[in-house]
Amino acid sequence: MATAVIGQGWCGYDEAMTKQTPMDKEAAARIQSAAARNPESDSKTSDFDRRAQSSADKHEDEDDE
Repeated sequence: MATAVIGQGWCGYDEAMTKQTPMDKEAAARIQSAAARNPESDSKTSDFDRRAQSSADKHEDEDDE
């Protein structure tokens, strides 16, 4: 018998216990550097490095307002 899991986030952790931190330029740079070192990595092949930079740019623009 299958059971449904209610109230959990995308990675299985309880949403109430997770902390979401906005992407910043330093974190995006680390992700991009790791992706550049290993072009076959999930970060590179999924374009996560590009999305991380985009998110960091967006959050920086919000901080400037």
